[in-house]
Amino acid sequence: MKRIGIVAKPDRPEAREVVPDLTRWLATRGKQVILEKEAAALVPGATSGVRKTDLPGQVDLLVVLGGDGTLLSMARLVGDLGVPILGVNLGGLGFLTATTLEELFPAMEALFAGRMQVEERMMLAAGVLRQGQWSAEYVALNDVVITKSAMSRIIDLAVAVEGQAATDYRADGLIISTPTGSTAYGLSAGGPIVYPTMDAVVLTPICSHTLTNRPIVLPGGLRIEVTLLTENQEVMLTLDGQVGHALRARDTVEIRRAASRIRLIRFPDKHFFSVLRTKLKWGER
Repeated sequence: MKRIGIVAKPDRPEAREVVPDLTRWLATRGKQVILEKEAAALVPGATSGVRKTDLPGQVDLLVVLGGDGTLLSMARLVGDLGVPILGVNLGGLGFLTATTLEELFPAMEALFAGRMQVEERMMLAAGVLRQGQWSAEYVALNDVVITKSAMSRIIDLAVAVEGQAATDYRADGLIISTPTGSTAYGLSAGGPIVYPTMDAVVLTPICSHTLTNRPIVLPGGLRIEVTLLTENQEVMLTLDGQVGHALRARDTVEIRRAASRIRLIRFPDKHFFSVLRTKLKWGER
């Protein structure tokens, strides 16, 4: 790994110190450092940085300094390029950015020595079919969510799996999440925690009007179609809580496993259950 890209959440005070320190540290080890524009603004004397959209295609490794939201935005840009990502938590909960700021330099040393583990995570591809035409296509690492606006009433959704009718939901919305996203919005809506490297998709209704509508886990390779039946209401499709697309009555959202997979770097001894214990306080009284 010769070309190291750095992305940082610039409004975090820690970023103002760690980005210049990391840049110098990498340079002394003969690495070419390529800074995203906002990260470059934190380094005195640095030349203008690279746009986020262009950065993944120019590097061998991405170091993301921020929270899970920062990492999610970069994961969608990485797509099928296969660039590994080291997420360093400068924020709050941080399931994806599981490496702490104190662990950053030991993690980099271990990575260059071949002692870190690369974990692959599935992504979702979502497309919107409107009047027989595809109007939009997206990818998401965490989840695809269909939800009503704040002032709307309950919405009606029809769900089909592999072309076969599965169920109808009357609810505030529906979360379709990857195993990675099972600890995000889906968890707060009562969905299950799914081991992150599994090949699965979780459907979790949001405040379902029917008490028998429960979350369901499906094989990751199945095609899921969600059709909006409600008319004259504001309904949004959101991807990872960051990208939005307004839906109309009779629009169908098709969700599939994406062809690309995201590669996240972690310490071998920092397994999923240790992260759960730390983040969710499991085992504490």
